[in-house]
Amino acid sequence: MKIVFMGNPGFSIPTMKAILESQHDIIGVVSNPPKPMGRGRKLKSTAVGEFAKDNNLNLIEPTSLKSPDLHQSLTKLSPDIFVIVAYRILPKSLINLPKFGAVNLHASLLPKYRGAGPIQWSLINGDQVSGVTIFQLKPKVDTGDILMQKEIPINKNDDMMSLGMKLCISGADLLVETLDKLEKGTITPLKQNHEKATPAPKITKAMTQINWTSPARKIHNWIRGLSPRPGMATMFKGKNFRIYKSTTIDYPSEIPGQIIKVNSGELVVATGDGALSLLEVQAEGKRKMCIEDFLRGATINIGDTLGI
Repeated sequence: MKIVFMGNPGFSIPTMKAILESQHDIIGVVSNPPKPMGRGRKLKSTAVGEFAKDNNLNLIEPTSLKSPDLHQSLTKLSPDIFVIVAYRILPKSLINLPKFGAVNLHASLLPKYRGAGPIQWSLINGDQVSGVTIFQLKPKVDTGDILMQKEIPINKNDDMMSLGMKLCISGADLLVETLDKLEKGTITPLKQNHEKATPAPKITKAMTQINWTSPARKIHNWIRGLSPRPGMATMFKGKNFRIYKSTTIDYPSEIPGQIIKVNSGELVVATGDGALSLLEVQAEGKRKMCIEDFLRGATINIGDTLGI
């Protein structure tokens, strides 16, 4: 099939690679326009845009998805289908343009975790299973008919990056399989049960602040869900302090946020239930470090408190 691929971040690239290695053809790539980046504020395309340039693909970087010029350009390409992975919401006028409409790769087992943060919320909620869904796009976000799904186990050490990589690689293979079956007419769409839908809203800055009165397991799962970006945050001696990796410890009740153990390779903080051993952190103005490196240059004592 002739495909127009739409996406922005690196999460999309395994699917692009899988399609390029398949019998299907990417005849166009649509991604967000370049933005000023770095100290020199040079214009830089998205990860998808850069990949398209490196592979000599036909790159389109529209400022508006409702632009008549974009509609005309896509019509001229005469695509069989749009493939969307981590892109914007398409207007109905574009969804209906190709013969097979548009399909989307979503990083959850829909209708669970509809929205912008399915990977984060599956970890935050302590799920043991995640998955990917290929579904037919509709104007209302993540509500279209399911074409194919695949479950992916969540490892206890997974964070947003590691789980995201597993999902995007599995999703890439599943997407190509879906395209093959659509072309052959051997796929039966399954309507979603909207009553079982759960939200996965975008993570806000306020959500990244640690509440040390929460149980250790809950804080640990939030840290997993938001690592490596943006990381969960707290205050330490009046300065911002981010935590990217942790493990839970059974410990008698202490004052939440108080440091209860510190040595050359261990920093343990009390929570509302149990304790948290911090493994990877970043102090304000410093680089991200493993706890051993951080403690070499830090002045921290038992009884010091995080969160103030």
